[in-house]
Amino acid sequence: QVQLVESGGGLVQAGGSLRLSCAASGSIKSGNSMGWYRQAPGKQRELVARITSLGDRTYADSVKGRFTISRDNAKNTVYLQMNSLKPDDTAVYYCNYFWFVDYWGKGTLVTVSS
Repeated sequence: QVQLVESGGGLVQAGGSLRLSCAASGSIKSGNSMGWYRQAPGKQRELVARITSLGDRTYADSVKGRFTISRDNAKNTVYLQMNSLKPDDTAVYYCNYFWFVDYWGKGTLVTVSS
């Protein structure tokens, strides 16, 4: 019922920046929360950042001060601004939508070179 399409991933050097976008479509509920998760090779998927419909934000400790999550409710879109990127940030980043159940995007690859 909800489709998520991520964009903005790519290759960047350490210290650089990227902005990820996730556009939601379908049966969107106004009380939803959205977030970004990532999965690096050989590791489990982990929470990066979440934002509620009212704008409350949570971040993983590893990205606090470097990443910023935001949303545009009129566009049903969530963003992740990533600054001061490190090689350890290399992963597939997945968009998440939650209202009663979870929905996931296909993911977008972020590669940070040394």
